[in-house]
Amino acid sequence: MFIDEANIFLKAGDGGHGCLSFRREKFIPKGGPDGGDGGKGGDVILLCDENEGDLSKYRFQPHWRAKNGEPGSGRNRHGANGNDCVLPLPPGTQAVNIETGRVAAEVTKHGERIVLLPGGKGGLGNINFKSSVNQAPRKTTSGKPGAIGDFRLVLKTIADLGLVGFPNAGKSTLTGRLTHAHPKIASYPFTTLHVNVGVIYYEDSNEKIFLADIPGLIEGAHENKGLGHEFLRHIERCRLLIFLLDIAGTDGRKPADDYQCLVKELERYSPVLVDKPRLIVANKMDAPDAAKKLAAFKRKHKGEVLPISCLDGTGLDELRKVIRDKVREEKRKKELE
Repeated sequence: MFIDEANIFLKAGDGGHGCLSFRREKFIPKGGPDGGDGGKGGDVILLCDENEGDLSKYRFQPHWRAKNGEPGSGRNRHGANGNDCVLPLPPGTQAVNIETGRVAAEVTKHGERIVLLPGGKGGLGNINFKSSVNQAPRKTTSGKPGAIGDFRLVLKTIADLGLVGFPNAGKSTLTGRLTHAHPKIASYPFTTLHVNVGVIYYEDSNEKIFLADIPGLIEGAHENKGLGHEFLRHIERCRLLIFLLDIAGTDGRKPADDYQCLVKELERYSPVLVDKPRLIVANKMDAPDAAKKLAAFKRKHKGEVLPISCLDGTGLDELRKVIRDKVREEKRKKELE
């Protein structure tokens, strides 16, 4: 089961208390204070780990705590610091503060570490309060409590390419043909129940392009029809969107109507998605009358449309080339900003 959202409770470690102690040794009747400081509480740290696939561990284990710092002790011994609580997360995960609704942190690059909640500072032992007028201080301070909070972890897949389309348009089949991913493929609607991410590899240039295949959209997805449109958050960061159309018109649908419906659903979710560069791909060109239906679609939509067939492989090499060119172009634009 793919889980891309989870509510968790986090608690950083409390600082250890300072120690009240006096030096007691033979032949040293007035040794003075020697109480050590308390240790710092452990931090709650978010770690970006590309080996993590989803957030399932946090759905089933929602409480996470860092260790408390140890109290100081005599002979000026500092208490041990508490161990940090490190949460490995997939790239693209946001930690949203449930109380404020704001994004508190986000991890995007492998190995990135963010301190979400700092541990409490350790208290001071009485040795810190010794002075010329107070040779035997009995004052110490308590350790500070660690930060605490409720957060919602939200995974937004990081991919260069987002694949959208109606159920049974051939998205999973195309993903399997372009990448080494093995999504489930069947002849019934909504076969894809979660996001599949594959890698398009170009041997001549050693380039990798990450493709995200999301569950199919239908009209009314914003009203939770079908599987809804919450999966669209996984393509928010994509550089390019591919609109995959069933040009054969399965179930009596018209490709032009499907395209308009997809655009409207993206717009209802976020205007940002509609403004993203897009590539229209017409699948199932092996079907009878596919050429006529493609011509009819082009009369309504003057933009570039790439005809392909996932069944016999027609047009897939050209599609791979166009994808690389367009992703390169978007990367250059980003670098110039």
